[in-house]
Amino acid sequence: MTPLLDALFLQAGHNAALVAIGAGLLGYASGATGTFLFLRKRALLSDAAAHATLPGVALAFIVMVALGGDGRNLAGLLLGSAITAAIGLVTVQWIVAHTRLTEDAAIGAVLGVFFGVGVVLLTVIQTMSSGRQAGLEDFLLGSTAGMLRQDALVIAAGGALALALTWALRRPMTLVSFDADFATAAGYRVSRIDLMMMLAALVVTVIGLKVVGLVLIVALLIIPPVAARFWTESVGRMIWIAGAIGGISGYAGAAVSASAPNLPTGPIIVLMAAGVFVASLLFAPVRGVAAAFIRQRRFKARVHHRQGLLAIARQEPIRETFTLRLLQRENLIRADGVPTEAGRAAAAKVSRDERRWDIARRIHQDAGLTGRYDGLTPIEDVFTADEIQEFDRRIGPPVAVEG
Repeated sequence: MTPLLDALFLQAGHNAALVAIGAGLLGYASGATGTFLFLRKRALLSDAAAHATLPGVALAFIVMVALGGDGRNLAGLLLGSAITAAIGLVTVQWIVAHTRLTEDAAIGAVLGVFFGVGVVLLTVIQTMSSGRQAGLEDFLLGSTAGMLRQDALVIAAGGALALALTWALRRPMTLVSFDADFATAAGYRVSRIDLMMMLAALVVTVIGLKVVGLVLIVALLIIPPVAARFWTESVGRMIWIAGAIGGISGYAGAAVSASAPNLPTGPIIVLMAAGVFVASLLFAPVRGVAAAFIRQRRFKARVHHRQGLLAIARQEPIRETFTLRLLQRENLIRADGVPTEAGRAAAAKVSRDERRWDIARRIHQDAGLTGRYDGLTPIEDVFTADEIQEFDRRIGPPVAVEG
């Protein structure tokens, strides 16, 4: 098999298999958890949390070295990143609640300050005479080369926790995401629901530092839900679809990186998710660009079809080339512009329906019925056969359309 197939089928070595599984688990948890960040329009908060992890990593390293360790214990580094990320989120919320700054301004301030402090601390660490400083910068863009079994277990446990929290609170989170005022009236503590939402995102952000780094974890939280939104209108299904997109992106990205060692894993994973997003944008069956284009073309054809038949009924010339071609393709008009028998019958039907709608508006005051008339909706879809017979009685006998 090729190196890529070997990696996809977990035949490229123990470390490559471990990385692929860990990245897949992280991607699934990220996509599912990020769904409510996207729906709540809180994507930038995850960016602030991610950048706020950097000083935590650096401070945790310094503390562990001061206690006699080498500073590279992953659990300690993740704990430090979680603490400063939580402080960053609390700081954003405090600024929004107690100042006149908007949320995006508060996020920008916290993001910049915490990231700057982290970079300064990393510089200080490089001058230390003790500890194993090499590789700490991998937390910026991620590094999976040295992933161990316990690292994968940490990712699996943290991802399962975030996913369970998201699924358990999906109903109140959905309500808060779409109508926070109604959620408050219904008895929910919106601030508490927001806190749980951010806690789940924080867990994913922290465990994702090892794989994709703090710069790219935001993309893995947001891109899968955005792609999933093209495929469904249900929040419940959106969670699973976003998780699947994230999981496939993580697994496939890790496999591609393993088959081409010079390619970094984190960016490849994000590019895989971006590829799924582009495919969803273009080809999703309802909300995709291709589907919208097809609907537009069909609507245009229906409008030209009706206008052409009305022109035949009124014995008016049809000058629109598209209309002529459409009616000729449907065998409603000949090449010389003369309507066929079927064309005259269809024209008579459209003309009579116009008069039927006029009578319907006089009889019915219900805008829910007569307001549905757009020139394209068949009258048979709105009124019963008996009602249409009454319209015809008032109109009189049908008039044939002359050729």
